[in-house]
Amino acid sequence: MAAQGRGGAAVIVGVLLVCVLLSAAAVVEAAVFNVGDRGGWSFNTNSWPAGKRFKAGDVLVFKYDATAHDVVAVSAAGYKACAKPAKGAKVYKSGADRVTLARGTNYFICSIPGHCQSGMKIAVTAA
Repeated sequence: MAAQGRGGAAVIVGVLLVCVLLSAAAVVEAAVFNVGDRGGWSFNTNSWPAGKRFKAGDVLVFKYDATAHDVVAVSAAGYKACAKPAKGAKVYKSGADRVTLARGTNYFICSIPGHCQSGMKIAVTAA
C-alpha cells in the first residue's frame, strides 16, 4: 500500500512540473513593444500599431516625459471621444510604463488636454 502512495505522489509532482514548464513557456513567448518605437509615446502615435501583430500577454512599454504626459487605459468610447477618463480608470504616470495586453482591443490615451486630439492615443488589438 505504501508503494502506491509514493507512486501517486510522483505522478502529482510530475503533473505540477509540466504545468510550471508550460506556464513558463507561455511567458517567454510574450513580445515587448516600445510604443512609438524610437520616438516613444508622443503626438501622432495613433498610427503606430498599424502592421504589427499583438497577442494577449504581450507588453507595451510607454516611454515619455512624465512631467508632460501620462497614459490612461480607456474604453472604446473614451478613445473615440478623447474623453476625460472615468473614475477608477488605470492611469500611468512613471514615464516608463509597462502594460500587459488583454485579449481584444486595448485603448490608451494621454489625458493631458489636447494631447489625445493631437494623435496621442492608440488602439491595439491582441489576438
